Amino acid sequence: MKQKVLFKHCDPAGIVFYPRYFEMMNDCVEAFFDEALQVPFETLHKSGNGSPTAQIETRFARPSYHGDHLVLRLCLSRVGPRSATYRMKALCADETRFDTTATLVHVDSNGKSTPWPDDMRSRMQEYEDQLNDT
Repeated sequence: MKQKVLFKHCDPAGIVFYPRYFEMMNDCVEAFFDEALQVPFETLHKSGNGSPTAQIETRFARPSYHGDHLVLRLCLSRVGPRSATYRMKALCADETRFDTTATLVHVDSNGKSTPWPDDMRSRMQEYEDQLNDT
C-alpha cells in the first residue's frame, strides 16, 4: 500500500507523530482484507464479526517527514484457526521507517474468539511469509 505523508500525520516539526503510524498500519490491514481477502471491513462488521488487534510490537527505525512517500508491505507470518499474525514494514525508497508484528483475532458479535471462515482462512494462507526483507 502506498501512503504519502500528509500534514495531518505530522507534529509541528514536520515529522510523523508515531500514533499516526498506527492509523496507517490499520489502513493497510483494512486494504488487505478488502483487496487480498475479498472481505471488506464493512462486510465483516455487518456480519457481526470483527478482527481486532490483540497484540502489536513496533520498531521505529527512522523518522518520516511531511511529503515522504511510504510503501507499506504486509504478509501473514502465521494463520491459526482463530487468529493471524502479520508482519508489516514501511519503506521510503529503500529505507525502513518502521517494522511491526501484530496479531489479529477473529471475534463474533460478543467479542469472543471464533474460527475464521474456511474460505477466508484459505485465502489468508496464500499470503503467509511473502514479505520481502529488503
